[in-house]
Amino acid sequence: MSKLSKETVADALKLIESSLTEDTGSCDLLKGIDCTTDAVVPHDAVASAAFVSRASGTVCGVEVSRIVAEKFAPRVELSDAIADGERVQPGQTIATLSGPAHDILTIERTCLNFMCRLSGISTLARTFVDLVEGTKAQVLDTRKTTPGWRRLEKYAVACGGGTNHRMGLYDAVMLKDNHLAFYRSQVDDGANVIPSALQQARKWITDNASKLPNGEKTILQLEVDTIEQFQIAIGDANATRPDIVLLDNMSTEQLTAAVQIRDERSPSVLLEASGGVNLDTIAGIAKTGVDRISVGALTHSAMNFDIGLDWISRS
Repeated sequence: MSKLSKETVADALKLIESSLTEDTGSCDLLKGIDCTTDAVVPHDAVASAAFVSRASGTVCGVEVSRIVAEKFAPRVELSDAIADGERVQPGQTIATLSGPAHDILTIERTCLNFMCRLSGISTLARTFVDLVEGTKAQVLDTRKTTPGWRRLEKYAVACGGGTNHRMGLYDAVMLKDNHLAFYRSQVDDGANVIPSALQQARKWITDNASKLPNGEKTILQLEVDTIEQFQIAIGDANATRPDIVLLDNMSTEQLTAAVQIRDERSPSVLLEASGGVNLDTIAGIAKTGVDRISVGALTHSAMNFDIGLDWISRS
């Protein structure tokens, strides 16, 4: 897995500072108070401890733990045995911390909180990805993320083999049902709301390309919940086609029909299934031929992965 982006590192630093402050009253270990460790562990004692997996899964969070050590406990050295995005088995060492015992104990919970949370997401993402193997479908995350954690959680999805959807509202246009409901009240002919909204959105992208992260290449996506709406969106009478159509809460029969219509009329338009996606349904959805499947559960319902810190030496 590639290293964290500079934007993700910046987000991680903010969250680490908050986490350490919650624990010790300060993100500066020299100013913070760890009552138990301060009471019984000398500041000059050195030791080593290992992050050890208690389950099978896909690891994520090693790079964040490295930031914790390097930026906030610089006398502690982190040596990784498993990189972000790699699979791990129970009892396998993920990484080792070496240095002042006092500092290791103080940053232990912060490191584990990040590693367990992110490994839970990457493990769940890998499970979904494995279930669509052999199809063309990509597994995507959504914006249903923990506030402040979005880039890290999307990084975890990527570590699990998933694909990141738009990062936020600022980097893609996505016309959803509520946008269309409002837009419908602004036009005279309700039947033309989809073509009209698409045309206006595409013009807005062109007019504002200079301030958009992806410029003229900004994605234009449309959400529909009926085959009739889908046919209008990619119909010959519609001069402005969406780049992606999100097929919301459709049955596998409807998805299969949509794929056939797309292949016949507008092969370049990508189709994304959303709604009702879980571990039991995703394989069947993927077999319909859709290109993308978005799964909110990747980030909002992932369980923490079980990792412990085991003491291995002291002197």
